[in-house]
Amino acid sequence: MKCFSYFKDKSRGRGQRSAPVLKENGKSDDFSPGPGRMAKSSCSEASPRGIPELYEEKAHNLRVFSFTELRRATNDFSVLLKIGEGGFGSVYKGSIKPADGKGNPMMVAIKKLNTHGLQGHKQWVAEVQFLGVVEHPNLVKLIGYCAVDGERGIQRLLVYEYMQNRSLEDHLFRKAYPAVPWKKRLQVILGAAEGLAYLHEGLEVQVIFRDFKASNVLLDENFNARLSDFGLAREGPVAGQTHVSTAVVGTYGYAAPDYVETGHLTVKSDVWSFGVVLYEIITGRRSLERGLPKAEQRLLDWVKQFPADSKKFRLIMDPRLENQFSINAAREIAKLADTCLLKSSKDRPKMSQVVERLKQIIQVSDNGNTSEADSSSEPSQIESDDTETKPKQFGVTESWKRRMTHLAKLSEHAEGTSRRRLMMLQRTKVP
Repeated sequence: MKCFSYFKDKSRGRGQRSAPVLKENGKSDDFSPGPGRMAKSSCSEASPRGIPELYEEKAHNLRVFSFTELRRATNDFSVLLKIGEGGFGSVYKGSIKPADGKGNPMMVAIKKLNTHGLQGHKQWVAEVQFLGVVEHPNLVKLIGYCAVDGERGIQRLLVYEYMQNRSLEDHLFRKAYPAVPWKKRLQVILGAAEGLAYLHEGLEVQVIFRDFKASNVLLDENFNARLSDFGLAREGPVAGQTHVSTAVVGTYGYAAPDYVETGHLTVKSDVWSFGVVLYEIITGRRSLERGLPKAEQRLLDWVKQFPADSKKFRLIMDPRLENQFSINAAREIAKLADTCLLKSSKDRPKMSQVVERLKQIIQVSDNGNTSEADSSSEPSQIESDDTETKPKQFGVTESWKRRMTHLAKLSEHAEGTSRRRLMMLQRTKVP
């Protein structure tokens, strides 16, 4: 992907930058107008404004930190305070003072750019601009940033609100964390869906997240979902256009096949990724697990063997749930996932429709007696395997009844020892 300049005013020279602003010179693959990409909103034909323009309006809401301030907040970026690492760089837990200097310090997450990575630089710019514009309870909040050019090189950092319970990925796949209960999983995925729906349909400009996965769903102290990592986010196509043409980026196993094959990006690409995570919620398995038998390594291929309406569907349920789930709700979630994973992007639902369906499933699940896997109404796989033996069991029961009736008739005429023997047979229920 091409390198680009992101400051309109290059004459500032070295020192702290006041706000990152992208040049609209046609060279930026991710933000500038071009044959496959314009800054005009796809949500409003009347508004030509894109993310850079909207960001200029709201940039004053972000705090600009000095590098010294953030170094002090992380104890000189101590490895003991390191809580994550990725292609962008490292993330540290830190403590900063309120903007007015009054009150108690607040806990934050500070992401420090790997200065040797071009992609990280571009992602830093995207995160500042997108998170400087969006505002929703299910999106992580960007508090501020640091951009310094000094003798020792550039420093690019982002400061977010701290998410106490880390990510959905941690709780689904890492044994060090307790398993997330079924109802809480549904609430988390609903929150994530609402965040995506807001990006797709709730802004002046349409935003495609482009990297939806469990590790990018953070959890606050109350396990509310917050989408994070907007480094790969893109503006959607303008009205009258069907897609954005772009280089294919994202995470293997979550990217929609139509996007991977053509480079045509739409909001339905996010819907596909959401369908993958729905199956991760159900199964407790990653989209790709190299350590499993070959037939089970690719999650979407594996779950095809267990259709939502089949008796063997429950075999894919996460064993860490310990049968504490609604099998009926799980079937409906799987069916919803299947619609999100339809081959044709046009046939996939909008995220607003996904949100409504999830609410319906959760409501039905809450209203029913389904806390223990609906064991009373849904036969288990073991039971289904034994169905051929049930007629035989029924036959023995009927035979026993007929024999007891016959013995009763005989007992009317039997006397002495014979009568006592017959009565003993009846009491012991000999077939």
